[in-house]
Amino acid sequence: MNIENLGYSYDIQKYILENNLSEFSVGRVTQEHRESYVVSTGAGEFSAEITGNLRFSANKRADFPAVGDWVAMQTFDGGMAIIHKVLPRKSLLERQSVSKPGEKQIISANIDVALIVQSIDNNFSINRLERYITICNSAKIEPILIISKIDLSTEEEVQLAISKLNSREKNVKYILLSNFTHEGLQQVKDMLEKGKTYCVIGSSGVGKSTLINNLLEEERLKTGTISENTNKGRHVSTARELFVLENGGIIIDTPGMRELGITEDADALNSTFEDIFNLTLNCKFPDCAHNGETGCAVQEALDNGTISEESFANYKKMKREQERFQITIAEKRKKDKQFGRMAKAIMQEKKKNKF
Repeated sequence: MNIENLGYSYDIQKYILENNLSEFSVGRVTQEHRESYVVSTGAGEFSAEITGNLRFSANKRADFPAVGDWVAMQTFDGGMAIIHKVLPRKSLLERQSVSKPGEKQIISANIDVALIVQSIDNNFSINRLERYITICNSAKIEPILIISKIDLSTEEEVQLAISKLNSREKNVKYILLSNFTHEGLQQVKDMLEKGKTYCVIGSSGVGKSTLINNLLEEERLKTGTISENTNKGRHVSTARELFVLENGGIIIDTPGMRELGITEDADALNSTFEDIFNLTLNCKFPDCAHNGETGCAVQEALDNGTISEESFANYKKMKREQERFQITIAEKRKKDKQFGRMAKAIMQEKKKNKF
């Protein structure tokens, strides 16, 4: 394998030359483990850490490398490396951090297409799908829905799911898949293009790891199922990992996500709910709350069935969540500025007393 198999492009080469980084080796992050990384150059793999300067100059999580990133690094004998720089990203797939309010968690970087996997047996949800589509819109990457485990449902149940999908998300591409009978697997393979990077996302237990094993044609990842007692997936994948397929496609596995908080990108939400957003522009009053006000174009569309109650309810819920996230970010920035001013004042006072 060579570096071109990892998706290396002319734009990356141009950036290296224009920024005097030719002295470094260039590689792509294939694994991440608590701020240590595995980086591949195509010809070999290196266990890598970041420089102290990169660590201390980082202001946010996005300043650190993530799986899918291209990096400039210094390599050493024994397969060790030090990452000096994260190269510019063409896309960044991220969500709200589960444990740190007002912060984001990176899912993966430099993605072309997100494969959203939902199992039809007890995981299929248009509301959840709209969340995934929103984070894809924010990253400006194409979402494709994989409806898995169709062997566990009747034809009527499959058609009902497709009908629900077409009534709410008409423009989303989808593939029906059985990892057991392999129905739809060839369709997935045919869709994957050489040199493009695909990120597989979804809840635990929906068949993401099994799909990747089938694409690799070997058991590389552990697999699990959805618990019948809790109706939630068991976490099997615990880290993100990048693989190069035989047909040249590049695929990234991700841990299952039970929570998927959207970020502050209002344009991404409006793009997901384009029909509803366009209606809000036609309301009589610019501050219309869409709760039955006179001249509300949204309410009129709800009354005549142009848009569904379920879709509008999900839009309002996600919009409120987004607004709370924006407020949290603003408050966090304000506190950071206050702390910065206080630290600066203390340093100035110490300097003054020294003399």
